Amino acid sequence: MRILITGANGKLAASLQAFFSNTEHDFIGLGRSQLDITDRIQVLAMMLDLQPDVVIHTAALTKVDYCAEHPDEALEINAYGTRNVALACQAIDTTLLYISTNEVFDGTNTGAYLEYDDTHAINPYGYSKLVGEGIVRDLVRRHYIVRTSWVYAHGGRNFIHAILDRAQASQSLRVVVNEVSTPTYADDLAVGVGRLVQTGAYGIYHLVNEGRASRWEFARHVLDVAGYSDTPIERISSHEYPRASTPPEYSVLRNFAAARLGITLRPWREAVADFCRKEGL
Repeated sequence: MRILITGANGKLAASLQAFFSNTEHDFIGLGRSQLDITDRIQVLAMMLDLQPDVVIHTAALTKVDYCAEHPDEALEINAYGTRNVALACQAIDTTLLYISTNEVFDGTNTGAYLEYDDTHAINPYGYSKLVGEGIVRDLVRRHYIVRTSWVYAHGGRNFIHAILDRAQASQSLRVVVNEVSTPTYADDLAVGVGRLVQTGAYGIYHLVNEGRASRWEFARHVLDVAGYSDTPIERISSHEYPRASTPPEYSVLRNFAAARLGITLRPWREAVADFCRKEGL
């Protein structure tokens, strides 16, 4: 199987390439300098040239606060860039796997969201990704839509590093308690996506590490794992932490569909501990 991964400079794409490097499948990752998804002609020409069997579309504008401040740009990249990829997949009749987000939901559910629960995005980032989902469903006959949440990865700064940087500098920590979802390790997500794309069981999937956590619980576990169990964290409400975007308060995703195929990700606490060990934290 020949696999094309868009957004190759991103962290999830790096984890996907590491996964497929240990398989018999051919893959190629293309970053923005090689494939600008907002250029419809370039995208179609690249697809016609490479003729992939599967496209894993990770390219996206994922900075949610930036998206809130630049909603048209978010739509241009996340929705209409996805449309260009989807049209090219349609033209060569190939499979498309689209990475989406927990932020397509409004966060008012009292339990975990299932794959076919009603969506209702409440911020520009979530809306742009939700439009992308609709485009994929409308245009590509064979597709997977994979929603995930709070992804952290090797190779850059993330929430875990930010928390530990402040702890190491003996700076005060104030973390939100009323924003709840599931931290997801990019390496685990890549394994799940890599397995899913080989099943031929098309549809919508939620792939996250098992369990749920508030931002505060996430930070507390990071500190405990890294040896800062005595470092206090002040619990605050999201209303005390102003930001451009409005994230859904309770957006826990439940992996029901992929679990039917035997694809699950380990508990989030185990994944965080493993990440910290590998980072030397």
